[in-house]
Amino acid sequence: MSAPTPETATSSDSARASLEALRTEIAKAVVGQDPAVTGLVVALLCRGHVLLEGVPGVAKTLLVRALASALELDTKRVQFTPDLMPGDITGSLVYDARTAEFSFQPGPVFTNLLLADEINRTPPKTQSSLLEAMEERQVTVDGTPRPLPEPFLVAATQNPVEYEGTYPLPEAQLDRFLLKLTVPLPSREDEISVLTRHAAGFDPRDLKAAGVRPVAGPAELEAAREAVTKVAVSPEIAGYVVDICRATRESPSLTLGVSPRGATALLSTARAWAWLTGRDYVTPDDVKALALPTLRHRIQLRPEAEMEGVTCDSVISSILAHVPVPR
Repeated sequence: MSAPTPETATSSDSARASLEALRTEIAKAVVGQDPAVTGLVVALLCRGHVLLEGVPGVAKTLLVRALASALELDTKRVQFTPDLMPGDITGSLVYDARTAEFSFQPGPVFTNLLLADEINRTPPKTQSSLLEAMEERQVTVDGTPRPLPEPFLVAATQNPVEYEGTYPLPEAQLDRFLLKLTVPLPSREDEISVLTRHAAGFDPRDLKAAGVRPVAGPAELEAAREAVTKVAVSPEIAGYVVDICRATRESPSLTLGVSPRGATALLSTARAWAWLTGRDYVTPDDVKALALPTLRHRIQLRPEAEMEGVTCDSVISSILAHVPVPR
C-alpha cells in the first residue's frame, strides 16, 4: 500500500478535525448522547442510514437537527402516520393548469438528512417507498429516475415500548439500515444539565441561539469518505468479521443470522471508526466497537430464547467473547 502524500494526509487530518468538532457543537444542544452522535457520523462516512430507537423525549429529533446544522446540510422531518401515502414522501406528478402539463413536485425525501419519525407507525406500502431512495439514492416517478442530493442519510426513529398500532419493519428493510443506535435515557447529572439549560432560556427550536454553528460541510465530508476508503484491512481482519457473522448463523438462540451484506456493513463501519480514531488500518477492537450497532437489527431471536430473557445484544456479545481474535 503506497504512503499518502503530504497533501492527502493534510486533507485527511483536516477533515478528521472538522468531524471531531461536531461533538462539541452538537453538545451545545444535546446532552450526553456521544455514542449516537458518533454513530451518525460513521453512517455519513459509510453512506449508510441509521435507525434510532428510544422512548419519546430523549432528543432524537433534536440530535438529527443539530447534526444537520453543524454540518451545514439541509434536513427535513416526516411524521410517519397510518394514513401517510408513498407520494407524500417521494413526491408526485401535479397538474399545472397554466401549462396544461404534469410537473414533478419533489417530496421531503429530496434533502440531505431525512428524519423519518416513528417509521413503524406507517403501513408497509409507505415504508417500502423509502427502499429505493435508501438503496439506489434516487426516486422513480412515472418511469423517470430522479437522483437525490448528496450526501443523503435517512435517520428513522421508533419507540421500543409502545407497539399498539405499529407495523414492524420487515427484515429486508431493516437490513438497509447500516446501524441501529439505541438512544438511552440520560443519567441524573445529564438530566440536571438539561433542566438547567432550559431554565436559562434554551430553546430547542432555535439552534442558532444555542450557539450551534457549522464546523464542516459537504467538502470535508467527501474528503473524509475518500480517506476512509484508504484504511487498510488485513486478511486476518476480514476473516474475523466473517467468523463473527457466520457464528450468528449457527447460534441456537437465533432463527436468522447476519447475511453477507451485514458482514460488509461491519467491515465498512469498522474502517470508518478506525479512521475517526486516527489510524489507517483496522484492528479487532474496531470490529468489536461497531459490532452491536451494526448487527443487532440483522438477527432474529427464537421465541423460546426471547422468553428466557435473551436479547440480540447479549447474543452478539457472547459471540464476540467466543470467536478467536486474530493476533
